[in-house]
Amino acid sequence: MITLNKKTKKNKNMKKVLLSIFAMAALTISANAQSVIDAEDGRNPNDFYQTGIVVGKRAMPYAFLRESDVVWKMAIWRHIDLNENFNQFLYYPYEQGKNEQGRINLVNLIMNAAENGEFDVYEDDDMKVPQEWSKALANLQGKSTKARYGEEDEFGEQEVFYDTIPENLDPATARMLKLKEYWYIDKQDSRQKVRITGLSFRFSKNILRSGESEEISEWSFWIPMDDMRVRQVLVNANAYDENNDVAERSYDDIFIQRYFDSYVTRESNKYNREITDYLTGEDAIYESQLIEDKIFDIENDMWEY
Repeated sequence: MITLNKKTKKNKNMKKVLLSIFAMAALTISANAQSVIDAEDGRNPNDFYQTGIVVGKRAMPYAFLRESDVVWKMAIWRHIDLNENFNQFLYYPYEQGKNEQGRINLVNLIMNAAENGEFDVYEDDDMKVPQEWSKALANLQGKSTKARYGEEDEFGEQEVFYDTIPENLDPATARMLKLKEYWYIDKQDSRQKVRITGLSFRFSKNILRSGESEEISEWSFWIPMDDMRVRQVLVNANAYDENNDVAERSYDDIFIQRYFDSYVTRESNKYNREITDYLTGEDAIYESQLIEDKIFDIENDMWEY
């Protein structure tokens, strides 16, 4: 009788084990089937796990700042050279639209969003006068000439006519960025902070001068970087990180964390001029560094030991 009870208990335990195995197998098959279904529904097969770093992310508003809390501020203009190795992640991929990896560079991201009317663009860095997109684009388009030959005369010569042909803007020619930013001291925590307020691109285009084509550089409209609509565009696209694909930052993070190399070209001054208006060569470079040092010395001079 005792032996029968032991066998009965053993059979029950075996049934529980078998049921657990079957349940786990069913869940595994269901998960695999779900993965196949997800892939067939249009999910990129390269996304072998659910990514949510950028999708659905919202730009975080800046902390409220009262006028009475700002005890000092200075306007600074600086350039970001995309030819520099450190900044090239902002330039590539230069193809218009997203590439096969789903990436898009900063210039194309901004241009596409502006063209779709997602935010306003402005004529200058004061950003008080909005500019229509058609006009802003027309200012950046170049012109070239194309030879057209007439009929031969009795001497076998042809008259040459030159037609003016408009050229579409090529975003890949943007190799320089200009930032306008404000450094200020917040008395609430006695810290020096910075806020980027404007961004502009420098494009190359051809113009006609004395009947000949000549390449020049032209600064674009200004983008209000303090506008939440602009920041939302930036936060929904990742910049490339050559060391770790998982560690990619959004373009909004790039500017907030100041993950770029740049140099000062102008500070707020009574003459309203840039450094290159009164200095050149090594003297201009030295002056740029002096302005950088002056900004950081202001915060250090607030403290006494």
